[in-house]
Order: sequence, then C-alpha cells, then structure tokens
Amino acid sequence: MLPVLLVSVDNTVLAFAVPGIAEALQPSGAQQLWIVDVYPLVLAGLLVAMGSLGDRIGRRRLLLIGATGFAAVSVLAAYAPSAAWLIVARAALGIFGAMLMPSTLSLLRNIFHDPDQRRLAIAVWASCFAAGAALGPIVGGFLLEHAWWGSVFLLAVPVLVPLLVLAPIFVPESKDPAPGRIDVVSIALSMLALAPVAYAIKNLAHGGSAVQTVVPALVAVTATVLFVRRQLRRPDPMLDVRLFTVRVFSGAVAVNLLSVFSLVGFLFFVSQHLQLVIGLGPMRAGTALVPGLAVMVVSGLAVVPLVRWLRPSTIIVAGLLLSATAYTVVLVCASPTALTPIIVAFVLLGAGIGATETLSNDLIVSSAPAEKAGAASAVSETAYEMGAVLGTAVLGSILTASYAANLVLPAGLDADAEATARDTLGGAHAVAEGLPADQASSLLAAAGEAFDSGVTATAGIGAILALAAAAVAWTVLRPRTSGNDRGR
Repeated sequence: MLPVLLVSVDNTVLAFAVPGIAEALQPSGAQQLWIVDVYPLVLAGLLVAMGSLGDRIGRRRLLLIGATGFAAVSVLAAYAPSAAWLIVARAALGIFGAMLMPSTLSLLRNIFHDPDQRRLAIAVWASCFAAGAALGPIVGGFLLEHAWWGSVFLLAVPVLVPLLVLAPIFVPESKDPAPGRIDVVSIALSMLALAPVAYAIKNLAHGGSAVQTVVPALVAVTATVLFVRRQLRRPDPMLDVRLFTVRVFSGAVAVNLLSVFSLVGFLFFVSQHLQLVIGLGPMRAGTALVPGLAVMVVSGLAVVPLVRWLRPSTIIVAGLLLSATAYTVVLVCASPTALTPIIVAFVLLGAGIGATETLSNDLIVSSAPAEKAGAASAVSETAYEMGAVLGTAVLGSILTASYAANLVLPAGLDADAEATARDTLGGAHAVAEGLPADQASSLLAAAGEAFDSGVTATAGIGAILALAAAAVAWTVLRPRTSGNDRGR
C-alpha cells in the first residue's frame, strides 16, 4: 500500500503546489501544463512494458527498483532551480513510477485467489488512492505554508524507505512461471503507441499547430497497429491483446479511463479556484476537499458487500451518474466566492469514483490469467494514467484558453506584465504583487472572473464524459445472460 499512498499523495500535493511553482519558477502556460502532464505521460508510455517486465523478472524485485529510483529523483525535483529542470525530474519520476504501480496490483492478484478476498484487497488498494489524496492536502498544505514548494516532493523519502526495508520481509515474490524473452521491439512500439497520442491530444487542446497534432497521432496509430500484429504473431507476447476481445475487460478499461479523466480534470481547476479565486491558503484549501476524499474511501470499501446483491455493472453505472451530478452542481450552483457547492460536488464525485474504481479494477485483473497479472494490471494503470493525462491536457487546456480569451486587463500594464498575467492565473497573482493596491485589486478581480468563465466550460465537458462512461458501462459490462453471473 505504501507506493499507492505515495503516488496518490504526490498527485494531490502537486495540484496544490501549482500556484507556488507558478510564482517561484515563472513557467509559461505550456510549461505549467507540462509540469503536471509529463509524469503521467511518461508513466503511461512505460506501464505496459514495466508490467510485462515484472511478470518476467519478479514483481517484488521491480517494485524495489522503482522505489529506490523514485526516492532519489524526488530529491532532485524538490530542488529544481527552473521549470525545465522540474519537467525533466518529473519525467524521470514517471520512469520509476511505472515500475511501482503495476507491481502492486499484480501482487494482490497473485496473493488473494478467493474472489471476495481479492475484491476486498483491491478495494483497500483503491481506497489508498483516496486516503493518500486526503493526506496530501493536509500534509502538503502544512508544508506549503511553512516551507517552499519543493518540500512536497520530499514526502517520497519517508514513505519509500520503510517499503525498501519491509517489502523483502513481508511481500512474497511472484512472476510468470514460464516467462518469454524480453521483447525490446514490443517495448518501443508500446511507448510509441501511448505517449504520442497523449501528446497529440494535449497539443490540439492547447491550440497547437496541425502538424504537431497530426504527426504524433499518425505515429501512435501506426505503432499501435504494428504492436498488435507483433503480439498476435509471437508465441510469448509481451501483452496478450486478445484480452481486449473480452467484453468485460475492455469495457472496464474504458470506464477506468473516463472516470479518472473526470476526477483529475476536477482537481486541476478546483485546486486553483480554492486558492487563487476564493483566497484560501493551501492548508484550508486541502481541508475543504477532505470530506469528498473520505467519502471516496468509504464508497470504495462499501461496494464490496454490495456486489452480493447488485451486479458490479449496476453499481458502476450508479457511480458514474453520481460523478456527472457532481459536475452539474459546479455548473449550476457555483459562484466565484461560494465554497459549499465545491464541497458538495466533490463529495458526490468521491462517492462515484470510489465505487467505480474498485469494481473496474477488479473486473480488469480478474478477467486475466494469474500468471499474466502484471500485464493486465499495467493495462488498468495505463487507462488510469492516460485518463490523468487527458483530464489535465483537455480540460486544463480549455480552461487556460478560456481564461486568456476572457481576461480583461486593467490599463497601465507593460507588455511583459500583460503576457504573464494572461498566461496563467498564477501569473496574474505574481504580477499583482508588484502593482499598486487599486491596480492589483482590479487585476485579481478580472483574473478570477476570467478563470471561472472557463470552469463553466470544463464542468460541462466533465459531466458529458461521466455520462459517456455510464453509457459504456451500461452497454458493455452488463451480462448478456441472466442467472447467477454478476457481470464478471
């Protein structure tokens, strides 16, 4: 559970550290998005390869290698002197993070063979994401109010040191008893299939050139076709792509991606809204999200006994409809200074995501043979991280573009100040610190209004995506025959 807590804390802390990073390192709008995006982008590109590698060399061994590297690079990220340095460090964290996540879920798949025990273990695993997210704002908020933004990256060290000591003692090693050879070509093709498509969507959402969008997309499509053909022809494929012909497996992967898209997109704008629009400090902003994160934990655990009476597909659809309702609350009720609608919306979102993530991950890993648990877990984690990339890239870019288009700057700013203020909300606050009180007040009011105009657009898109995921779950995850089959 320690790596899961770490990754979850890291993601939440970073969202709340964005304003501090923006003021300290002065990143451009594109750099600010890359600081958030590059970690899940690299992670997504490597998860399938690392999941397959864990099946071959041992899942616990890969977990320990990843933990060592992640702790070391976290220190480098903490002392990044520039936005470019931080982006590179985040990319390196993605490499080692890709070793951590598939290992944890695949180890659970091989430790717990009883379906009820496995589902409960996965519920605890999924709940650790929410528990870490709940700890992140509190611990991170304390650090951000008493230390510099880089301190949030140092949280990895006290979490991973106990892992390195205790995992060899308590966690049994497991791997594929008949592993194939490491296929370097398949590893390269999997990276070319995943990373460029995320980049293309990010570039399109940010208003980049057609060439920078079309070329990566074509590379990704070509690599995907070549990867699938190679896996079908090999006697020992890195990833058994025939798993995607299993309706429940492919449907659960799609639900995973779309639900995380909604969650990460919500966190991207709400963390900035709470601090830079409402004016809460990092600690209070984090505390405001704790009820929703606590509900996410409870919801993930509560669905385990519920599947005795309700089909997993029914619970997943209900959870996704709750997520859509959460975005609707933001769309209809939120105002620039209202805190209650944000809290209510995140409670609804937490209830929906907690239930959905537990059951979708269980459906994914239970659909695959135990000896291929690493590869199946990697697919689950890839969907999660691609959802994170797309949530930040698409909703974040739309929010940034809407902010820039709707910002009405006060008179008297020089060209550099105008460019900085129009780039990001954090940039506007940095500019305001050097202005007279009246001019600073006007700039901050205008920036807050412009930012919230983008929240309306992103909330609407988030609601639509949650409804789309519910439609997928209703269509694909329901069993085709009646009887005792509960959608597994």
